[in-house]
Amino acid sequence: MADRSARRLLIYCWGASICTLALCLWGLPAGAAASELRHSPIVKAVQRARPSVVNIRGEKTIASTTAPGAVSENAHRVNGMGTGVVIDPRGYIVTNYHVVDGVREIQVTLASEEKFVARLIARDLETDLAVIKIDCPEKLPVINVGTSSDLMPGETVIAVGNAFGYEHTVTNGIISALHRTVQVNDAQFYNDVIQTNAAINPGNSGGPLLNIDGEMIGVNVAVRAGAQNIAFAIPVDKVAGVAADLVAAYNARKGFHGLTLAKQPSAGEGVTVATVTADSPAAAAGIEPGDVVKQIGEVEIQRPLDFHRAMLEASPGEKFGLVIDRKHEKLTLNVTLAQSNLKEVGKEPRLVSQPAWDMLGLELKPIPLDEFRQTYQSTYYHGGLTVSSVRANSPAENQGIRPGDVLVGLHDRETISPENVAWILSRPDFAAMNPLKFYILRGNETRYGYIPVLVRKVSTQEEGTSGSGP
Repeated sequence: MADRSARRLLIYCWGASICTLALCLWGLPAGAAASELRHSPIVKAVQRARPSVVNIRGEKTIASTTAPGAVSENAHRVNGMGTGVVIDPRGYIVTNYHVVDGVREIQVTLASEEKFVARLIARDLETDLAVIKIDCPEKLPVINVGTSSDLMPGETVIAVGNAFGYEHTVTNGIISALHRTVQVNDAQFYNDVIQTNAAINPGNSGGPLLNIDGEMIGVNVAVRAGAQNIAFAIPVDKVAGVAADLVAAYNARKGFHGLTLAKQPSAGEGVTVATVTADSPAAAAGIEPGDVVKQIGEVEIQRPLDFHRAMLEASPGEKFGLVIDRKHEKLTLNVTLAQSNLKEVGKEPRLVSQPAWDMLGLELKPIPLDEFRQTYQSTYYHGGLTVSSVRANSPAENQGIRPGDVLVGLHDRETISPENVAWILSRPDFAAMNPLKFYILRGNETRYGYIPVLVRKVSTQEEGTSGSGP
């Protein structure tokens, strides 16, 4: 009897516990428990990153391929779409260059649904990355940048982007492989990219690939044409490095500090000073090679991108307080920015004379007048612009213009500065001038021809991959 009573008591207690647990799950406390379960790591990662993701739209002019020198009659405008991520609270955004290439008005929509028109600041053709800028009255949330140095095949990743125009679309998957090389078309291939099976569609280009902690570990760029669940992203360490170079080049137009930084493949505790130019502001402040910059003003420095964005929009004469670590000794040194001297900086800005690139396919670099007169003294031109790059399948390439040529005239005007070119291409009577007569110097020989503009040719996508932007 005693044993039977004990068993009944045990069964009763067990049943009571189950009932209590059921009440907890089905009663009022269950809402809280279910809420915690719904806030999965993926949900939390998206919530952390979403405010820093922007949607990009714009209109492009597409033309059928025509014979060299001929103006296409089949030009039409199409709406493009893409994605970007905020890298600085003042409105600087990184995206793929193919998202904004050829777009006259870059329309940016924030997560708050506020809309702005962006301008192209700088771009890198080789990696298909660009920095654009919007003028926002309030500080924007910056994407949390992780590292791509420790990625593992099989780990969970999340893509956020403007897929087919559906803003802030979220998909997830895993890392399928690392260090892939993929060909998009004759003019573009991507080296050392991440392969993922997260769904990426047109409009995702330029958007973040996140890890489970909500850190950006890549920028989505392309999908395999005709395949399923094969997409690619540029590793974030490469993105951060290129963005740092672009921002540094942008800064170099205005100010000069005299520092170069050691290349760092991943985020760390500060950035190391590689060299200090003699008689520079950095040298005057007492900065030495080997110093580790930990902070500039209120910006904590973990990677070169942080260093260069801390200097954004600075003007000559502005003073910066740098907190540095010198052999484990903490020092605060003040650097006063000097007037820009690009020759001393040793790096030409990868900035775009956008109308010339978009409409002609030419990247143009000014030539100092003294240098021009000395080199081309036998000509009667007053100045010119060096052709530093020609876009594949562009009107300029079709007319035989090549890097190293010097553009000295368009239509009835000399082209001494990029502003001259921009003015010609924005004239109200521009349609009546098309095709434009151009004059170039190749050596001391003057050549001329007629270049059709207003339309931009689109490369035929080869078997393999296609960009996921416009």
